[in-house]
Amino acid sequence: MPLSANQLIDDLASACKIKPSQVKSAIELLDDGNTVPFIARYRKHLTESLDDTQLRLLESKLIYFRELASRKESIVKAIAQQGKLTSALKREIESIKDKVTLEHCYAPFKTSRVTKAKLAEEAGLAALAEQLWQSPKQDTSWLAGRFINVAKGFESKDKVIEGALAIAIDKITQDVKLQGLLKAHLVEQAELTATVVKSKIDEAIKFKDYFDFKARLNRLPAHRVLAMLRGKAEGFLRLKINADPFQKDKKAYSYCQTIIAKQLGIYLDKQDHDSWHRYVIENAWRTKLLPSLEKQCLVQLKEQADDEAIEQFANNLKALLMASPAGAKVTLGLDPGFRSGCKLAVVDQTGKLLATETIYPHQPQAQSDKATQVVSRLIKHYKVELIAIGNGTASRESEQFIANIIKDLPVAIQAISVSEAGASVYSASALAAQEFPQLDVTLRGAVSIARRLQDPLSELVKIEAKAIGVGLYQHDVNQTALANRLQAVVEDCVNNVGVDLNTASSCVLAHVAGLNVTLATNIVAYREENGRFNSRQALNKVPRLGAKAFQQAAGFLRVVGGDNCLDQTILHPEQYPQAKQLAAYNKQTLTKIVVEKQTTNLNLPPANDAQTVEQYKAILATLTLARLDPREEFKTADFAQSINKIGDLEEEMELQGVVTNVANFGAFVDIGVHQDGLVHISMLADRFVDDPHKVVKVGQIVNVKVVSVEVQRKRIALTMKQVTQPNS
Repeated sequence: MPLSANQLIDDLASACKIKPSQVKSAIELLDDGNTVPFIARYRKHLTESLDDTQLRLLESKLIYFRELASRKESIVKAIAQQGKLTSALKREIESIKDKVTLEHCYAPFKTSRVTKAKLAEEAGLAALAEQLWQSPKQDTSWLAGRFINVAKGFESKDKVIEGALAIAIDKITQDVKLQGLLKAHLVEQAELTATVVKSKIDEAIKFKDYFDFKARLNRLPAHRVLAMLRGKAEGFLRLKINADPFQKDKKAYSYCQTIIAKQLGIYLDKQDHDSWHRYVIENAWRTKLLPSLEKQCLVQLKEQADDEAIEQFANNLKALLMASPAGAKVTLGLDPGFRSGCKLAVVDQTGKLLATETIYPHQPQAQSDKATQVVSRLIKHYKVELIAIGNGTASRESEQFIANIIKDLPVAIQAISVSEAGASVYSASALAAQEFPQLDVTLRGAVSIARRLQDPLSELVKIEAKAIGVGLYQHDVNQTALANRLQAVVEDCVNNVGVDLNTASSCVLAHVAGLNVTLATNIVAYREENGRFNSRQALNKVPRLGAKAFQQAAGFLRVVGGDNCLDQTILHPEQYPQAKQLAAYNKQTLTKIVVEKQTTNLNLPPANDAQTVEQYKAILATLTLARLDPREEFKTADFAQSINKIGDLEEEMELQGVVTNVANFGAFVDIGVHQDGLVHISMLADRFVDDPHKVVKVGQIVNVKVVSVEVQRKRIALTMKQVTQPNS
């Protein structure tokens, strides 16, 4: 049903925890076709400084609420056509806040289902159901005999009573308010129980934690919900909802039956076991309401767990994409391996492939001397400045091999461990095949590893975000929601960092606000045909790139060394006039301010209103930025050279590592033994931690202490408590 503008604004303000005025402005901007990155950076004065995270949440909630309102409208019309819509029912439907509840409340009204209640009504049993409800202590057998209808399939008293019962239950299940009351009780009080399917106990060992498990619905963390649902889907676990976990007498009536009776205005006498009211309510609860509500609760638990898991994935992906770049340096990428050898690829400062080789320094070939000659030759010939070593199989052995080579070189070269996550996906992709059609798949992986060290963001955008693997249970969550959220993260990161219009690949350009794959391809094609762009305005010559796309994209596309020095800043072209006014007021040229960084003692021009003052302040802050790249300075972890495998670890060892994944129960850390260790949330700091993301992020270098090691189970427990952290 149509949602009033004011109600929508109020609902969004509450859901997003922001002011209604901010919601109103943001909706207007989004509906006008503006992108989140553009609004976050260039329309802050209208949204009262909403950032990209807040805007993404608001955008998703806006879509959800509008879809919910549209669905409500369809449902109300459908129920009205059946002649069953009352003003009370309409109000109850209007008050529903989620799609799951809405669909379950609509289920009893779906006309396509031929139910026992409908057949009973067609047989004229509605009158019997009403008589029994009004006089619940009557002789049901005698009354039922008067309504036998052989032609309609109700040929016995028992069949007639079953029909009357079905009608009475159907009426109860159509009470939307009652369903809401029961669900609220379950959410607050019920338990989810898990038990193992005994015939599959040996196969189900990975779900051992849930063989006999129970927990309150409102206290279940996302990873447990997803684990149990996976166990259920694979046929190893049975899940049930216990509506009365505090009830000692398992044979006693459920408290939910009392809720039903109260809603119906009925008092159930404990001594009155033969009442038709009690019979109907017991059956309504056991056969209809509980199964329906159980499904609702499980679906909503899944949705909530999905949201939490997806958000954790998004946070981890953002940290990985925003990892510090090593910079434009000639880099040797090494994809390590034993039997298949180590793949080498040298790329220049821009990531252009210069050379590839395959060496076999490790067992079983053990051609160490020959491999050393190859690596030394590549380093000398191409003047290699950095070496990127993939962190997969044989990585520590490869690190030691490279260390032995570079320690004797006349120039200092740094060898750095790089995450291989997603590199194999890129290697086998159509994009990699297009870029390197003659190159073996394994050698493409070495190229990706080298480029990933130079600029993680530019390389990782070539890989489907889901394949990077920085989330838990990523294959169990809603794949569409996951893909949409991760796409938003990639877009926000690319725009936050900014893009060099003259060097960016079409993969990177496609994520710029206002652009898409077609426009990105057209930009690259135009650049290849006409040479470098000398200004942002030249974008208007690109085929199919219209005024709206230019407005959204221009500020995120930088032109270094072009006709206008403002094009290399993060100012938007629409801000250029004010930037020129600011320079003129201070009797400075823009070249001296932007290029030569003569930004001391700059004053704001006079302005007639507060908004203009704020705009001048924003421009001045932009012009005086020390560096445009928001990513931190490049740093590397110092892995212990004597620790190469899990068996080398001992309790109380203090080591340095890199955070590879963050979940709601803690963080996984690579300490260089091919098996990440877990720092439980309780071990992350010397203080209470409610959210691991507040303490650590993917890619962060941390110091840890070994708490315990289980070599057989490949489990490493670590702690950061009472451990001095880098730069602390």
